[in-house]
Amino acid sequence: MLNKKIADLLNEQVNKELYSAYLYLDFANYYADEGLDGFAHWYEVQAQEERDHAFMMRRFLLNNGEKVVFQAVAKPDKVFKNHLDPLEAGLEHERYVTSLITAIYREAFAQADFKTMQFLDWFVKEQGEEETNAEDMVKKMKLFGTDAKGLYALNAELAARVYTPSATGPAM
Repeated sequence: MLNKKIADLLNEQVNKELYSAYLYLDFANYYADEGLDGFAHWYEVQAQEERDHAFMMRRFLLNNGEKVVFQAVAKPDKVFKNHLDPLEAGLEHERYVTSLITAIYREAFAQADFKTMQFLDWFVKEQGEEETNAEDMVKKMKLFGTDAKGLYALNAELAARVYTPSATGPAM
């Protein structure tokens, strides 16, 4: 069994990862409505990854004798005025998720819970990649998004993203 505070934090994170999936599907809806199917696809894949993260944490809790408690998943409430808005919101959100993972890791360290720390190592690395990807998307949109040909090429690049379930996820 895990320390109660760590179990509670992980349970909260399961729900926050599910919210992340909802948020990214909302971004995908925005881009689909705008006719940018590549951007929509990129965020659909992103939503699948966030769902995977929730499943990994859920499984870790269950494997450690903890009850998983689902909360209501909040409705995304972002309003977008242009094609850059979702990308900037995505970067902000990834930074927020990084802060949440860091807080759980910090608590695991304080409790000398090495098993949870080892589990979270993968998420720490993953969040670094997520922030880099989000930063790159913002940079590319700022560079190419105001030019129709550039936007078309960026949309095509994003359409090529392939969802691959995380085979290298944390040991549970």
